[in-house]
Amino acid sequence: MAARTPEIRVRRVYDTPSPDDGVRVLVDRLWPRGLAKTDARIDEWPKALTPSTELRRWYHGPDGEYEEFRRRYEAELAAPEAAAALDRLRDLASKDTVTLLTATKDPALSHTSVLLHELDRTAT
Repeated sequence: MAARTPEIRVRRVYDTPSPDDGVRVLVDRLWPRGLAKTDARIDEWPKALTPSTELRRWYHGPDGEYEEFRRRYEAELAAPEAAAALDRLRDLASKDTVTLLTATKDPALSHTSVLLHELDRTAT
């Protein structure tokens, strides 16, 4: 049997959960404002995959710019705990759809795009 092609999606955590979301993984360090835990249907919350508090504050501050954020976040993802969490996501995606959930208004300019790139780059 052929190996399953991993499917990893990104959705806003505020969107209504869908049956085809598969494993729902919150990839924000902070719990989303105004969202009840019972309504979120989160399966996993690997905080090791989230940008550090310092990096998040820098990015949203006056000096933050995306390309430098990307570089710094990629360095954080190379740490052993984050690398293990990336491996876990790859393993989950080999068996089921994985939906990365974020409260970010623009996922394309957030850590989720970096995560998708890292997962795609290191997929075997």
